[in-house]
Amino acid sequence: MIEKNEPSVWQGFKTFLMRGNVVDLAVAVVIGAAFTNIVNSVVKGIINPLVGTVGTKNLDNYSSCLSSSCKGTHGIRLMWGSVLGATLSFVITGAVVYFLMVLPMSRYLARVEARRKAREGTTEVVQVTELDVLREIRDELVAQRALDRGER
Repeated sequence: MIEKNEPSVWQGFKTFLMRGNVVDLAVAVVIGAAFTNIVNSVVKGIINPLVGTVGTKNLDNYSSCLSSSCKGTHGIRLMWGSVLGATLSFVITGAVVYFLMVLPMSRYLARVEARRKAREGTTEVVQVTELDVLREIRDELVAQRALDRGER
């Protein structure tokens, strides 16, 4: 019989799924999908009517014609209004995610880190490199040689 020291495929898969980044990604996708509905409602219910005071309520109606005439299916039409609507949705989604999730979480993590440092009572540790140590040794040797020469 051959003994298996390696974890089974199922155990490896379970470990992979339980990593924090996979769970965080799954939560982000679910929250992103929920925000999509909210943002689309804001764009359709608030932004489009505000734009409608100047033109039409539906941003998809804004377009430009590249050919001499755009009647029916003839001509080349650029639908820049739908791009504008999608861009507004993206910017609003980004702002909501940043201000309601990212910013508070980063502030919270900074406070937790500050408390941890205060509890440990540690200050910034200065790292000494090998080059710094070698320079100190060199300076000490030069100082000793100067003393030896001066005493003789």
